[in-house]
Amino acid sequence: MPKLGNPFGKVMTRIKSAEKAEPKTETVQAGVPPSRVYLKALPLRALEDVDVVKREVKEGNILILKVSPLARKSLDDVKTAVSQLLEFTQVVGGDIARLGEERVVVTPSFVKIWREKTVAPKGPLPTAA
Repeated sequence: MPKLGNPFGKVMTRIKSAEKAEPKTETVQAGVPPSRVYLKALPLRALEDVDVVKREVKEGNILILKVSPLARKSLDDVKTAVSQLLEFTQVVGGDIARLGEERVVVTPSFVKIWREKTVAPKGPLPTAA
């Protein structure tokens, strides 16, 4: 009787090889989500990483960026990167928000970030006795 080996493993290897050879990328068209959306966490290490973030958002992915690696090098670069991303999200209709001290979330146009609205208390402020 001939040995068949692991036919499932061979098929999966072929599928993975085909996926690597031909990457599938979609760009978001008019606020319509692509067939797959990924939530990705990436460190922001240099200003050049902003281009990677823009490309990922254009493909419809949601990004959580850790800015502390860049902040250790230059706070001015962090400000520049966030400014560039803010302008980019406004142009593409996406959204951007800070998540604590070290992280920023950037979304494509079909995802909006919920922001809690704070309500000012009515009447006079209580005084300490």
